[in-house]
Amino acid sequence: MSSDTVNPLISAQHLVKRFGSFVAVGGIDVEVQRGESFGFLGPNGAGKSSTMRMIGCVSPVTEGRLRIFGLDPATDGKQIRARIGVVPQADQLDEQLTVEDNMVLYGRYFDIPRKECRRRTNELLEFVQLSDRAKSKIEPLSGGMKRRVTIARSLINEPELLLLDEPTTGLDPQARHVLWDRLYRLKQRGVTLVLTTHYMDEAEQLCDRLVVMDQGKIVAMGSPQDLIHQYSPREVLELRYSAGANEARAGELDGIGHRREVLPDRVLIYADDGEAALAEVHARGSHPESALVRRSSLEDVFLRLTGRSLAD
Repeated sequence: MSSDTVNPLISAQHLVKRFGSFVAVGGIDVEVQRGESFGFLGPNGAGKSSTMRMIGCVSPVTEGRLRIFGLDPATDGKQIRARIGVVPQADQLDEQLTVEDNMVLYGRYFDIPRKECRRRTNELLEFVQLSDRAKSKIEPLSGGMKRRVTIARSLINEPELLLLDEPTTGLDPQARHVLWDRLYRLKQRGVTLVLTTHYMDEAEQLCDRLVVMDQGKIVAMGSPQDLIHQYSPREVLELRYSAGANEARAGELDGIGHRREVLPDRVLIYADDGEAALAEVHARGSHPESALVRRSSLEDVFLRLTGRSLAD
């Protein structure tokens, strides 16, 4: 068995990215195994996209060691790029060309013969459920369709590794679920997925493992369920009081559950039993305008680790 198969597909040690005096990525260690779906979770400005650009060999490493397929991006960038697919944050499609022509033109950048580009285009458009749009121009397509074209295009060189930067930002829930299904099928085919997201439900759905990043640092790493189990009790009670009253009313809740977070729009109580916590709130004569019991999520993990929600 070759070392390329045994060793991590991506290996980063003490990885740093600076822009002048600004440190975007502050010395992180990451390993991604072949066939894994790995996520970088965090708010805007956490360093996720800067890390992805280094892995994609389009931004040089400032300090540290980075290897993709065992190769060094500084010297083997062309070889690495030939084996990866990239789905950028913004769709970079030519709106005046047809879906099919966008695909074929992109395939030619990899020196794939035109006939083979068309064969792969037909196959990929079927995969993303857009065969009936092959002759359509890009401009009138919905946001979800454009995103699917971008994903199909990124696969035309049959990559072993697919990098996805905020793949479903701005899409409606139905379009997001269609994309999640296609990405899950890719993983089943053996493609390694690495994605950035600030949607906790997306990370829970797609990632085998993930890192939580904040201000260029990794603050936690593990599977979604392991992180939730480690950093948050089983349930969360969300309470909403009248506008501007959450802080003042929070004192009525002392000692209920394991801990409490006061946010501008709601008060969160972390407890093993959310309904029992709510009963205690009512027993104390505290009457919020609304109350919701839900399971703990990755957003609660992020709040615990950084003191703010993922949407901040």
